[in-house]
Amino acid sequence: MSRIAEGTRVRGQGGGEARPWKARAWAELETARARVLGMLAGLPEAELLRQHSPLMSPLVWDVAHVANYEEQWLLRALGAPALTDPAFDAIYDAFRHPRATRSELPLMGPGSAFAYAARVREAVREHLDSLPDTSTDPLLVGGYVFGMVAQHEQQHAETLAATLQLMTTVEYRIPSPRARPRPGAVPLSEVFIPGGPVRLGSDHPWAYDNERPAFLTDVRPFLLDAHPVTNGDYLVFVESGGYEDPRWWHPKGWDFVQKEGLRHPQFWLPQGGHVWLRRRFGLVEPLPKDEPVQHVCWYEADAYSRWAGKRLPTEAEWEKAARGSDGTPREHPWGDAAPTEAHANLGGDTWGPAPVGSYPAGVSHDGVWGLLGDVWEWTASDFRPYAGFAAFPYREYSEVFFGEDYKVLRGGAWASAPVAVRNGFRNWDFPHRRQIFAGFRCARDVR
Repeated sequence: MSRIAEGTRVRGQGGGEARPWKARAWAELETARARVLGMLAGLPEAELLRQHSPLMSPLVWDVAHVANYEEQWLLRALGAPALTDPAFDAIYDAFRHPRATRSELPLMGPGSAFAYAARVREAVREHLDSLPDTSTDPLLVGGYVFGMVAQHEQQHAETLAATLQLMTTVEYRIPSPRARPRPGAVPLSEVFIPGGPVRLGSDHPWAYDNERPAFLTDVRPFLLDAHPVTNGDYLVFVESGGYEDPRWWHPKGWDFVQKEGLRHPQFWLPQGGHVWLRRRFGLVEPLPKDEPVQHVCWYEADAYSRWAGKRLPTEAEWEKAARGSDGTPREHPWGDAAPTEAHANLGGDTWGPAPVGSYPAGVSHDGVWGLLGDVWEWTASDFRPYAGFAAFPYREYSEVFFGEDYKVLRGGAWASAPVAVRNGFRNWDFPHRRQIFAGFRCARDVR
């Protein structure tokens, strides 16, 4: 995320908003902060400062970055005095400094970064009380800017989790993981999704600009996997030589596999004799065959789909399955109710995917399991704007990423926060990214 550009209040999200929003805004901000602090508690200072991978920032950079972003948007942009000189923003500007070079910056130490984050949050708490309950300011309608900042911090909490997974200098001890439910039976391998209109996008008051404006489009009938591809499913592809056969791979994917010497998903550990382990946050454990595969890139997902005689769903197809074929404009696959622990594996405190079939309360109208939570799901779609898109409140959130270089992911992972997942939410990344908590499910045409 970049610092605020001049003149960013160019487009709003509608007129005045009469519903109270302050209580939820504060609760989501505090939930995000508690999660970040809990994840990093007890780590030695050296590990907070270390660059654990050129793909990720030093952990302490993320701490100060989310605080600086909060200062810019919830204080300065809303008329409160600045706590730091605007020149300070450049150090924590994600667009000025690639992740691989951030350890070279004059970063705050861990103590200073945590103190800065606490000071910003206290100032925000005081300023929140002074803001009007209703406003026509586009940043305040429905508490939009507070939702933006809360989601931003939760997205960085997920980024922190990816960094901790890559960390090898010390063993990261998972803090009291929440138990994952026992799986039930998933009744079908595939679900028929009727063709017809689907509503893409979101009118949720905290929806990002790339989700807007909501619109109708049509999809043809298709079949969709009832649950994400599992480790056991993917293992068959690996052991049958899928990584050695160029027939299944996109040309760029085949080049990537050859250059990197890939033979299996990231963090899998072959032991010989069909025995496989995986590394999860420093722990080495048997590969659970009933969990969704994760840490696979788009090229790997695409290759498996071809090998299986299927394909990846488009994001329109994915959203059609999530909203249901009956035309009801559901915010989540199960309806408009906010996600709970009964609906989906979200929030980050299970520290891994659950076995497929674990959340019957989250099944979609048409019988598709696990569309939200567990793993992000790669789609076939490039990240492009919807018709009528307008950047709000700054171009660098979405607009600068549009194009064929990025593929869309849907649904959220176990490390994603409930506040940042919904049927219309769009994530995106390079097709070669593997450190993210991404998996996939397959689709195929109806013959």
